[in-house]
Amino acid sequence: MSSDKVLQGAAVDTPAAMNKRPRKRLIGIDAARGLALIGLMAIHILPNYDEETGDPTLVWQLFSGDSAALFALLAGVGLALSSGGRTPHRGRQMTGGRVSLVVRAALIAVVALVIASLMPQNGEPPAYSILMYYAAFFLLAIPFLQLGPKALFIGAAVFGIVSPLLLQQLPPVLPDWASYNPTVEHILADPASVASQLLLTGTYPALPYMTYILAGLGLGRLDLRNTRVQAAIAGLGAALAILANTTSYVLLYAAGGYQALLDTGMTEDGLDEAIVYGPELVPDTSGWWLAIATPHANMPLAIAGSLGMALLAAGLFLLIANRAGRWLIPLAAMGAMTLTLYSVHLVALSFELHYYEPVLWFLAHLAAAVAFAWAWNHWIGQGPLEKIVSLAAKGTRRLVTGAPNSMKSPTSPHSGAPVRTSRGTIMYTDGEDHAGYTDQPANDPDTTTR
Repeated sequence: MSSDKVLQGAAVDTPAAMNKRPRKRLIGIDAARGLALIGLMAIHILPNYDEETGDPTLVWQLFSGDSAALFALLAGVGLALSSGGRTPHRGRQMTGGRVSLVVRAALIAVVALVIASLMPQNGEPPAYSILMYYAAFFLLAIPFLQLGPKALFIGAAVFGIVSPLLLQQLPPVLPDWASYNPTVEHILADPASVASQLLLTGTYPALPYMTYILAGLGLGRLDLRNTRVQAAIAGLGAALAILANTTSYVLLYAAGGYQALLDTGMTEDGLDEAIVYGPELVPDTSGWWLAIATPHANMPLAIAGSLGMALLAAGLFLLIANRAGRWLIPLAAMGAMTLTLYSVHLVALSFELHYYEPVLWFLAHLAAAVAFAWAWNHWIGQGPLEKIVSLAAKGTRRLVTGAPNSMKSPTSPHSGAPVRTSRGTIMYTDGEDHAGYTDQPANDPDTTTR
């Protein structure tokens, strides 16, 4: 069969040909990731509260915490797609995938440490990088890669319930933060403090965030191209977000939780601020703190609410992509290279030039990200940092599995090159086909956010 027919989606009769045939990228997943990147930029640059009233801005209400949850959820989806999709890899293939994930985590940690060294070390930094936390997410995900969706969803629920209990009880006996953005010096000087921060006490603690990672892994084990599945994801997300926030409101304001928290010694202003913006660390003075649903609080209802919003966004973008994929391409181009764009964004913030004209700088960051992502994706393909990490990870996997070092797609002599179809969707070619998906470039799990 000719390349043209394959690109047009013509049927392939033989199982061998079906295994080699490239699949359309899940442009809805890319677009959702692109939206989360915009949310991250907005949170980092634009004001979080009104200086006159003290009320949270619309940007804070829309993106705080939920963009990080969406990125973590989609990272889990990417991990699932790159480890077999609906049919998890087994044996040597899975071993190779796990080893390659260690390589990915190590390389992301290196990028994180380089960026942290550029950040101001005195006072509060212009942004809290999630990259070191992502390295921890990937390492913690390794034992779960072989599980099916049911076990993964149960695991996500366990992390969502147990981790907040640990988060409330353990910080008093754990070491203080080493730094907002730990560097090599911090790791060498106080590794226990950095480990505690990455796992439990930091801005994006890995143990609570495993809820999103495992939920994403579970989604990636489903048929994400099925419209009913897409609609179910969106519907479940909306229901979960509404239920979590409604339950929190009832517990705090109808069941006596608000007054009980005041009785612990909190002032009304302090409690209101903690409920809106989240406490630095959730105190262990009362179990009623578990009832708050503030993003970044990492309490059970907060996790459920952010997970619901992430599921809603992912499901809606998958549904939109079915009918209007072409219109999502600018967002999808950004979403396909978030490691690169996020890293450059953080480096730009390290110069601390954005404080006095936040709207102008946000628009500048956004325009630069869209223009670069579109041009690079159109002419070259996979993002520069994504390419480096992907090549290293896949090289490691091939060493473990014994696969050939060079594998070409039957549709293109240029492995990994993106191809536009007449409907505006993107097909990509790569030598490693994973149950109809590949891990490059769109579904690569190396993604980041706040």
